[in-house]
Amino acid sequence: MPHISEINSHELMERIADDLADGYDEELELEIEDRAFDEHGLQAPVDRLARQQYFRELFRLQGELVKLQDWVQHSRQRVVVIFEGRDAAGKGGVIKRITQRLNPRVVRVAALPAPNDRERTQWYFQRYVAHLPAAGEIVLFDRSWYNRAGVEKVMGFCTEEEYEEFFRSVPEFEKMLVRSGIRLIKYWFSISDEEQHLRFLGRIHDPLKQWKLSPMDLESRVRWEEYTKAKEAMLERTHIPEAPWWVVQAVDKKKARLNCIAHLLEQLPYADVPHTEVVLPDRVRHPDYLRQPTPGSMIVPERY
Repeated sequence: MPHISEINSHELMERIADDLADGYDEELELEIEDRAFDEHGLQAPVDRLARQQYFRELFRLQGELVKLQDWVQHSRQRVVVIFEGRDAAGKGGVIKRITQRLNPRVVRVAALPAPNDRERTQWYFQRYVAHLPAAGEIVLFDRSWYNRAGVEKVMGFCTEEEYEEFFRSVPEFEKMLVRSGIRLIKYWFSISDEEQHLRFLGRIHDPLKQWKLSPMDLESRVRWEEYTKAKEAMLERTHIPEAPWWVVQAVDKKKARLNCIAHLLEQLPYADVPHTEVVLPDRVRHPDYLRQPTPGSMIVPERY
């Protein structure tokens, strides 16, 4: 792949446009139930074929995720999945695809903000423990306690002593979680320098995504090599048999989603759960019941 600086402005804008189109695809996916998207002729035949194949496999995997959810509830499993990676690496996209068809009461996302003054004085893992699953639940951590090994280390938000204590503590903490019966799965999403640059440019040009660019994201571009060193140290020092790291190659966002979901399904011994046949009961009607009209002042105007 050529470096960003070697791409002429026309080609660069084409690549940004492609990335923006992919971003809008993400939103369309949330609404599309008609699984044949090529009828409008929006893309070249090869692109439409790839798109159809992607959607077909995505819907198949999401069907398996529903089975996984049923098994977790039925067998009262506790599952934690950690998603880490570079800014704009696609973590949020795969989390969205995982949760898209599932029950939010069973599958929860934990995306914690920066700690407040009180939380900074707690045991480091304390605020994360509060979000761990009960029986029959799955929790997806969109970033996790590994903030200390990444952004806190690089940006100087923790001391060197706190950083080293994290590495002493985290293997024991995760072993303790696993011994307690929690199934812990950890993913790192890997993208290239050039791909992150391109995605940041896409966010700059997309008014619907500019909110995703925080000052911390912009600073991560400056400190790319420092983040790389921190990531390498983190993977080396916390890759344990009880909770190994799995690296997702995420330059191609759609393939990364499918690969991650397929791999996640392989990590858990789920099986079909028998269900009793659902029979819709007849509605009970009472002759003295009259439905009261809704006042016009309460009705939302029908503009569409």
